[in-house]
Amino acid sequence: MRTLSYSESRAHYKETLDAVTNDREEVIITRPGKEDVVMVSRDDYESLRETAYLLRSPANAQRILSSIEELEAGRGVTRDIVE
Repeated sequence: MRTLSYSESRAHYKETLDAVTNDREEVIITRPGKEDVVMVSRDDYESLRETAYLLRSPANAQRILSSIEELEAGRGVTRDIVE
């Protein structure tokens, strides 16, 4: 994650946007006397929102975390997707 001042981000706006969208880089933009801002791509933002939504339910969060533990322990099952 890169940090730029507001002035630096303005001076290199195109390059900053390209890094965020093409390289999936997160950029913190600092502003004097104001709260910092984090710049992320729209895809990454939507992914974060979806993850937060799925983890909002404690039961769903536990199911997801248990499934991840099973996969990491090598107990995953491969299945074909049938359309």
